[in-house]
Amino acid sequence: MRSSPAVREARLEMRARAVARRQREHVTGDWEAQRGFDELGRPLRDLTFCVVDLETTGNSPDNGGMITEIGAVKVRGGEVLGEFQTLVNPHTGIPPSIAVLTGITNSMVASSPTIESVLPTFLEFAEGCVLVAHNAPFDVGFLKHCAAEQQRPWPRFEVLDTVKIARRVVTRDESPNHKLGSLARVFGSPTTPNHRALSDARATVDVLHGMMERLGNIGVQTLEDLSVFSAKVTTAQRKKRHLAEDLPHAPGVYLFKDAQGRVLYIGTSKDLRTRVRTYFTASETRSRMGEMVGLATTVQAIECATALEAGVRELRLIAEHKPPYNRRSRRPEKMHFVKLTREPWPRLSLVKQVLDDDADYLGPFGSRKVAEKALQALHDTFPIRQCSDRFPLLPKRTPCVLAELHRCLSPCDQSVSAETYAALVSRVRESLLHRPDEVVETVTERLTGLAEQERFEEAAVHRDRLASYLRAAARTQRLSALTRLPDLTAIRREDSGRWAVHVVRHGRLAAAGVIPREANAHSYVADLQLSAETVLDAPGPVPAASAEETELVLRWLESPGVRLAHIEGDWTCPIGGAGRRAAAL
Repeated sequence: MRSSPAVREARLEMRARAVARRQREHVTGDWEAQRGFDELGRPLRDLTFCVVDLETTGNSPDNGGMITEIGAVKVRGGEVLGEFQTLVNPHTGIPPSIAVLTGITNSMVASSPTIESVLPTFLEFAEGCVLVAHNAPFDVGFLKHCAAEQQRPWPRFEVLDTVKIARRVVTRDESPNHKLGSLARVFGSPTTPNHRALSDARATVDVLHGMMERLGNIGVQTLEDLSVFSAKVTTAQRKKRHLAEDLPHAPGVYLFKDAQGRVLYIGTSKDLRTRVRTYFTASETRSRMGEMVGLATTVQAIECATALEAGVRELRLIAEHKPPYNRRSRRPEKMHFVKLTREPWPRLSLVKQVLDDDADYLGPFGSRKVAEKALQALHDTFPIRQCSDRFPLLPKRTPCVLAELHRCLSPCDQSVSAETYAALVSRVRESLLHRPDEVVETVTERLTGLAEQERFEEAAVHRDRLASYLRAAARTQRLSALTRLPDLTAIRREDSGRWAVHVVRHGRLAAAGVIPREANAHSYVADLQLSAETVLDAPGPVPAASAEETELVLRWLESPGVRLAHIEGDWTCPIGGAGRRAAAL
């Protein structure tokens, strides 16, 4: 006889609590007393893993996908400690294709508990475990999404993805792919995956144990070793682990140097020592990094107060040293801008430098090619002159072919009055700095016409031009909104419980710090502001720092929990700006 949903739910909860209690009793011991010694590692045989699998109505919770079944197996040292399984009422119809795949129908879940009651029980079941899933971002992503919807804090689980591990362990000769069914056959699992949560979780346990056995034979014994393992790490790389021994467990920047003291590579981390150690023991599949480590003889560390300061220092150091093994941020000076000139008959042009000439600039662009696309979108919309000459107030020249095509108002032969041309320039300036609507409407109308004529390749060209323009306009407006501010101080409570403080001037990070626990917060912030770098204003969207630095600062300022402690000026962006249009691309 089938029990009622309430009874099944109560049994699940009782079983989960009992297993969780045994798990807590097991965990407390010598390991808890020595938890800070991460170099010792945590033996895999002593850890409890919760292997979980979900069945859902769709591919993404953001697109309305809901959980229909949760299955989990808790294991330690090869022994199964408990299992968790329940159907979940999604409060929505299960698509026929999903029902055929999983065998879960609407009638099966109609009387099942909802995720609001199932999730707390599952989290109690998994408490203190390392979460394991096959394609973990999918399963854990769904669970996190449901926790967020319930306003329930997500436990700080460590997560292992058996797909990711399998890519390092199982060769193409053994299996044509890394699907769960294929791996289950490789490792001889007695459970055949069938798209039901508990069965798939049991098969994943067998796959996990099979891979652990292989890795144990080559010295991978701890969770730390497993999370960073790569078969491509050479013996020479492993022998250089001593380079990380004197580095601190602190946020900052690290610089790999060769025997001549030349900087080879620069990176950043919240934990310098742990991050640098991964280059010698980690799953580092990039051949360039293996080559770099082979050349390195020292690692220099620069401690930073906050992760943001570390990121900014990294960008500045890469621009200064231009290390050969860094591929990004080495040439911040190689930027391009679209400039609306200030002259009797203004025009649009591509420039590499912002001058103090009262002109208007769009950008920066990372490449000339992208800048040219944005420039063409503007020329497709506005019949502003495209010639590069400087015109006198009363030009007397022969018009070019663009005038004949009605793509230029032709000031060169005085076909247009100064007032009419000035009105056109005003519309161009409005599109550059405030509202992109006119460009969007013109290009969209052209796209529609080309699509109706089935001229899809031409339509794609205009679409790319519009995208380049909109992204640049949105970037310019966001950057300019911050860089016009002479001084801004913001604070945020970090995971450690302490408050991080950043002083930003004209978009440049001028100071960073963390308020000591015993300090007076107001006095500390005031002292940090007084000692901060003096930053002078200059023309252009990014006057005092690289665009990457200002964007990094912006991302931190826009992150949850940030509070403004002090601001000079108005931090605003136009309501009808390009950001809303760019987001729709």
